[in-house]
Amino acid sequence: MSFHRLRTAIAVLAGLALCAPVAALASSHSEAPGTTKDRSADDTDLYAFVARDANDAVTIVGNWYPLIEPNSGPNFAAFDDGARYYLNVDNVGDAQAHVRFEFTFNTTRRNPNTFLYNTGVVTSLGDADLNVVQTYTLTRWDNGAPTVLVQDAQVAPYYVGPVSMPRYNDLAASSIRNLPGGGKVFVGPRDDPFFVDLGAIFDLLTIRKLPGDRGRGVDGVSNYNVLSIVLQLPKSALTKDRQAPSAALNNHILGFYNSAERAATRTLNGDGTLSLSGPGVQVSRLGMPLVNEVVIPLKDKDRFNASSPAQDGQFLSYVLSPEPAGLLTALYGIKVPPAPRNDLVAIFLTGLPGLNQPAGGTPCEMLRLNLTTPPAMKPNRFGVLGGDVAGFPNGRRLGDDIVDIELRALAGATPFTPDFNIDPNQRLGDGIDCNDRPFSPSFPYLAPPFSPLTRRGHAIQIGRRNGHALIVSASADESASGTESMSSDATLELELGDGETGEVSATSSDATTLREPGVSNDARNGIQFAVPRDGRVQVRVFDVQGRVVRTLVDQQAAAGPFMARWDGARDDGAVAARGVYFVRMIGDGGVQDSRKVILR
Repeated sequence: MSFHRLRTAIAVLAGLALCAPVAALASSHSEAPGTTKDRSADDTDLYAFVARDANDAVTIVGNWYPLIEPNSGPNFAAFDDGARYYLNVDNVGDAQAHVRFEFTFNTTRRNPNTFLYNTGVVTSLGDADLNVVQTYTLTRWDNGAPTVLVQDAQVAPYYVGPVSMPRYNDLAASSIRNLPGGGKVFVGPRDDPFFVDLGAIFDLLTIRKLPGDRGRGVDGVSNYNVLSIVLQLPKSALTKDRQAPSAALNNHILGFYNSAERAATRTLNGDGTLSLSGPGVQVSRLGMPLVNEVVIPLKDKDRFNASSPAQDGQFLSYVLSPEPAGLLTALYGIKVPPAPRNDLVAIFLTGLPGLNQPAGGTPCEMLRLNLTTPPAMKPNRFGVLGGDVAGFPNGRRLGDDIVDIELRALAGATPFTPDFNIDPNQRLGDGIDCNDRPFSPSFPYLAPPFSPLTRRGHAIQIGRRNGHALIVSASADESASGTESMSSDATLELELGDGETGEVSATSSDATTLREPGVSNDARNGIQFAVPRDGRVQVRVFDVQGRVVRTLVDQQAAAGPFMARWDGARDDGAVAARGVYFVRMIGDGGVQDSRKVILR
């Protein structure tokens, strides 16, 4: 697909801009006043892609319940039995949900006379020591006609910790269910796959290290979990004619959004129970990333969540002059295309001509995917903007760098507006380029959830040296400026993969040293690794005697980058002694990368 064709289509697309809103920036964590008070029904992200290991199928990932702190006991996060969760598919192109996958939940407590989630070590889903059990029913709706696909399937339990669930990955994998007619489904907690400098973005669109491609970003969702629904179905199970996708049949482009509904009436009873009645009302929805969070103003955010994509024209006045574009100019002097921003229409509303724009389609806030686009063998995190047509906005993969892509598009750094496709517009970003855990090469693809036994820190990419990213993991008390908090006696020393040793200290121009309350001279550090090929990966911290101090990652991993952090704790939760350690990534072929770290 040529961007020259996109430029020639601008005149036609400009007229369509009057129909629906434009997305900007990233994801959807606590994006509206209503969902801020209703976290269990708040959808955070939507992904739709064709996986390399299942190229005859569509994989849809819907995430709910933002910013779940792993240390959230005794009542751990769960899907709400009083809500209905949906993955919605438009296989016609008219902004309607012709196929809906509905998930409803039921929670039981085997022993109500204990505060414990589990009363002993849990080794299987049917283990009697698993006290809190949640099940779900999956119903497929085709233009209003229901078919129950799965009934009373078990949700993967919350990861209480390695003592309670010593083989949690196996436990969660056992909850995967095969679907009649082909496909599979997983429901349960996962690592939040999104990566974004959340704190900086909402602090007047702060970019810590201008123009944004030089690191220093703080991953605001690092070490947080989400509740995930992952559905994988044969492509022909979703097309409008149930045939294999084909451009000749005009059945190959799908639109997706997820949503959640609650009963219209909720009554709080005097005994503390809740009664529900009335029809379902939509309280949350998400298609293209971060429309509601950034484009829609406070007064209409809840209205947006309650509306359908077919009603998106009501938000026109907030679209053609997006607020974030003005901030880029006001704060950083970056010249952006003037309003009305018709250049964004194809990218975010209609789909790209010749790639994922349905014939005669209705512009709306949906994630569109061309089912005939093969998965990329070497994905580019910038997706279509980076020449990889299998990535965002042609669907959305877990590793697509949505923040950087959308910031650059917002600044006009696309062939649509060649006068603005220049530096620094082409280099805008948030300084975070990858997730804090490697994704899996197989279903359900998301990384396992974090353990509550691991103390939380934020990964900060502080720059690059000889191609390696240098990361420091910060505590929650970093300086108010969010850029550098200097302490002359804190040092992080990294031995890079090529043998170069560089000291990162308070006096270094590329250094960030951070403090944590009650801990003196303690550096929190982490390193960006790259998995060269799919396979099992371990990242472990060793002391100078070769003993394992901490296992940071131990899983099947997909090829690609991720950030491994060490917060200075041992596997048993105790604080490691100051001194020299080695952080090693060990793959199927042995040690693939090793870094020396001095913990002071």
